[in-house]
Amino acid sequence: MIDKFMEEAIKQAQKSAQEGGIPIGAVLVLDEQIIGRGHNQRIQKGSPTLHAEIDCLENAGRLSPEEYKRSKLYTTLSPCHMCSGAVLLYKIPEVIIGENISFLGAEELLKKNGVKLYVFNDERCVKIMKDYIEDNPKLWKEDIGEK
Repeated sequence: MIDKFMEEAIKQAQKSAQEGGIPIGAVLVLDEQIIGRGHNQRIQKGSPTLHAEIDCLENAGRLSPEEYKRSKLYTTLSPCHMCSGAVLLYKIPEVIIGENISFLGAEELLKKNGVKLYVFNDERCVKIMKDYIEDNPKLWKEDIGEK
């Protein structure tokens, strides 16, 4: 069973899909409380960098280094190099991933730097991405920096 925090990340992914965006969502959890929510808004805002994890961190606001070190990032899709870089920069110790079948991000980079990863491969996360990629291959490739 998926935990309540991943459920919230999935709701963020669904929100992005409803807005016409790429269906990826994330939440940042500190001391068992959600302090930031975000979803991919590259399409909606014409942004080159507004992935779900980055939007989530932005919405969480400034945190102290100690708070980041006690936090967990939940994301519906394996984080790319950019988002993994933010995890490493702020020393977020755990990333919980909804799925890594549609896209395998920089998980090895995270592991090599001591980040604990947990992958659910939740069927809802897989389906929402599979459907999006099939319907929007050009936008998807743009999001992950491919031709």
